[in-house]
Amino acid sequence: MSAGQAAAGRRLGWAARRVRPGRIAQAPARAFAALPPAFRKWLLIALAVLVVLAAGYQFWLRDSPLVSVDQVTVTGLTTKDASRVRAQLVMAARTMTTLHVEKGELEDSIAAYPVVRALEVKADFPHKLEIHVIEHRPAATVNGLAVAGDGTILRGLPIEGSLPKIDARDDLQGDRLSSPAALHGARVAGLAPAALHPRLERIETRSQDGIVVELRDGPELIFGDAKRVRAKWVAAARVLADPDSQGATYIDVRLPGRPAAGGLPATTLAPVAPAGSEQQTMPQATTPPATGIADPASEPLAPAPTTQSQPVTPATPESTPETQPQSAEPAPAPADTTGAGGASPPPG
Repeated sequence: MSAGQAAAGRRLGWAARRVRPGRIAQAPARAFAALPPAFRKWLLIALAVLVVLAAGYQFWLRDSPLVSVDQVTVTGLTTKDASRVRAQLVMAARTMTTLHVEKGELEDSIAAYPVVRALEVKADFPHKLEIHVIEHRPAATVNGLAVAGDGTILRGLPIEGSLPKIDARDDLQGDRLSSPAALHGARVAGLAPAALHPRLERIETRSQDGIVVELRDGPELIFGDAKRVRAKWVAAARVLADPDSQGATYIDVRLPGRPAAGGLPATTLAPVAPAGSEQQTMPQATTPPATGIADPASEPLAPAPTTQSQPVTPATPESTPETQPQSAEPAPAPADTTGAGGASPPPG
């Protein structure tokens, strides 16, 4: 070890011996002793008063009848059990003071009413307490009972307007749905946009398509699973707002970034190109693309009609059909007016 390292070690050891925990603890006492005697006296009196006030607030004032809750206001209730819920809240609130409000006790007093989702409590010193009840909103019905988007069974909540029916077998014995199919259907219904929710008619689960939502006067919405439900609703709303999707029988949003509509009528197909063009416009029985509007050619094709039962569409000056009906007599050969021998006489 070098002489410099030894000297540094001695200095560190001296500093460690000098700064001791006991000396640090004695620093406030030394600072207090350094104060003038009159100032130390008044400081001790102030500290004693603060201690007495804190103890009086903690053990007497906040639970004193001087600040008891005498007036309770309950708002936000619409359920048919509103009178019972209000009575339970008022009874629990009157055991409290405006300085000591136990929100947990208020929630426990109405635990038997799952229609209540949350409570907003505001104390108004000295004797008033305001309680605003936030109820679950019905999203669908299961076996005639309203359910919320999280699967809570809303017993006693009046059903206003039309709600979609969830086709799921559930015992409905507890406060929440138990079957996964019913829970997923409730989640899809609960996250539906406000503009589309009145159009929901039925939600069911199919073996091949998963969750399917039936709309009133509209196509079916194929959701698949209950993941990315918000994104799927946004995709469905965009496709429904597209004029090209009018007449679709289903909208597949299992991939929200690539929605597809299918079952469109033939009037929505692209027009047939003129005869002789390089594009082939006859519908092909191919798989529709994953994006955009599905081609109705993806539907099962009927047998090709015969020439006797197929009506002939009159040709327009702009376009002629690709195939012309064969006549009994051969067409006359075109005359060669250029002398280049471009036309040949008919055979035979």
